[in-house]
Amino acid sequence: MPDKLHTFFTDGLSQPANAISYECTLRLTSLYPDRYVLYGSDFDFELDQFIAGEHCRAVLNPKIANHFSTGFIKAEGLSHEPVDAWYHVLWQEHELEVVLMTFHDGQCKQTHYWVVAESQTTANRFFFDVCEWSTEVRGEVLVFEEGYWSKSNTLFDSIRSSNFDNLVLPPRLKQEIQDDFAQFFASREVYEKHGVPWKRGVLLIGPPGNGKSHTVKALINSLNLPCLYVKSFLSEYRNDQRNIKAAFKRARQTTPCILVLEDLDSLINDKNRSFFLNELDGFAANTGVVVLATTNHPERLDPAILNRPSRFDRKYHFELPGQEERATYIRIWNRDMEPDLRLSAIGIADIVAVTEGYSFAYLKELFLSSMMRWIARPGAEDMETIMREQCHILREQMTNALASEERPSDIFTDDDADE
Repeated sequence: MPDKLHTFFTDGLSQPANAISYECTLRLTSLYPDRYVLYGSDFDFELDQFIAGEHCRAVLNPKIANHFSTGFIKAEGLSHEPVDAWYHVLWQEHELEVVLMTFHDGQCKQTHYWVVAESQTTANRFFFDVCEWSTEVRGEVLVFEEGYWSKSNTLFDSIRSSNFDNLVLPPRLKQEIQDDFAQFFASREVYEKHGVPWKRGVLLIGPPGNGKSHTVKALINSLNLPCLYVKSFLSEYRNDQRNIKAAFKRARQTTPCILVLEDLDSLINDKNRSFFLNELDGFAANTGVVVLATTNHPERLDPAILNRPSRFDRKYHFELPGQEERATYIRIWNRDMEPDLRLSAIGIADIVAVTEGYSFAYLKELFLSSMMRWIARPGAEDMETIMREQCHILREQMTNALASEERPSDIFTDDDADE
């Protein structure tokens, strides 16, 4: 048996791609004739995280050349992801062997799993326990990109810094959005009592840079519910239809939750529209799923998406900030600047007057570019003079930008510049 273990990975991976999983199952069945062998390739089987969460004890089989991929993330340090590994596992007083192997299944590289247990019942229970734990969202955000979900503590931290107190919107709009979501998530019993599906679709509409992204982050922060963020339905090896299905499947497993589809007009096209609508309408029940979508270009959305109330039953419009909102935003920035850079009350009023038509993004750019000019030549000009000159420069940039397409924003960057 030692020799067979030593060559298990090399022998298995030397098989044709469409025969690897079957060949490895046969080999494990031969090695453990009195035990049950479960095979799976579910993306939700995150054994390394399950082990790290101390839900089982595991050691690597020393007779196997276990293969790990090492990566580096500056904020988090080194990461070690199993590629091909064999674990001895102790789980709820059951001893198991768990084998992980990564290879191309068709065009897509995927990790496959084998659980060797005393019985089929034990193997199934263990597999279910790992997958169920893996699908829970705990202090992180799930991001869907290139056909896969990944967890991001860093992105979760960026959301935690956003709230409705530092969001500048017309008071009525801000309060209405908060009340709407709070009431929905508190009303499951009422919905079910009257036979109404407990699901929502909400669409935030308006030009970029006017508070949509900050609103999304503030909602996620205030509701303290799992957030699943779809960055794109495109991927190299999987078609849009499969990715849309995977996104909604994970949302249904994580309820109640918020499924964020930012820049919806860029996610949906003629080829994937009907499949998206089927998932949105819920051939499988979307109970507890709130689809929160944003768009800068509602005119690009198919009327079947935009105008049918059962799909997006609430639509909130985010217009360019009016005089009152600009004044509030400018006062907040002015308050947080160093004394040497602060505007006078008259200066604030002047900047409010000359920034008619500015988005929050351009107001933020006004402050940042003005501060950079002041820092380059401290004291050469006062801040109020610099900002008036920058207003003229940005006004020209705005005019040029309107003549061309602006790129889509991302709620996990500062593109929206609305805080």
